Amino acid sequence: MSTQPHVYAADDPETALKYAIQHHGGDRVEIVEGVIQLMCPSWGHETAADQIRNQIAPRVAELGCVSGSGNLDLPGSSNWYIPDVAVVPKALAKDAPSLLPDQTLLVVEVTSDSNGDTDRIVKRRRYAEYGAPLYLLVDRQEKSCTLFTEAGRLGYTKMDGPHPFGTPVHLPEPFDLTLDTSEF
Repeated sequence: MSTQPHVYAADDPETALKYAIQHHGGDRVEIVEGVIQLMCPSWGHETAADQIRNQIAPRVAELGCVSGSGNLDLPGSSNWYIPDVAVVPKALAKDAPSLLPDQTLLVVEVTSDSNGDTDRIVKRRRYAEYGAPLYLLVDRQEKSCTLFTEAGRLGYTKMDGPHPFGTPVHLPEPFDLTLDTSEF
């Protein structure tokens, strides 16, 4: 059986780049400022993300949402992110190949040795610019958590942290719950 390549002509590089990573098959990749990055999280990284998902799961269900690591598009830019955890309304997530950051209730990024500065600087700025209301940065290298709120075009205007691992971190409405960070 022969496989015919799928030919796609795009009018602009952003569309072509985003199409390519969505249809390449295999590994998950994201685009950060025009650079394609392969997603290869360690088990320690995945453990932190899983602990957050488990702690917020009851509230996520009450809110009629789902949590996962689905695609987030940042239209008008060469960015296509796959957050470690995002909470989105179930109705939006059902059939969407991607969502926008302003359609999330919470975005969580857990740093790795290879991408810590990307999560601390680039993604924090972009998530704010694209309206993600809550951005939780779990910094495994610094062993701290920081919650960013009040998104705007120039960044987040409020920051709670950094808090050392082991310090409870409160997620405001619509969550109104406190995360145990002792096992991150």
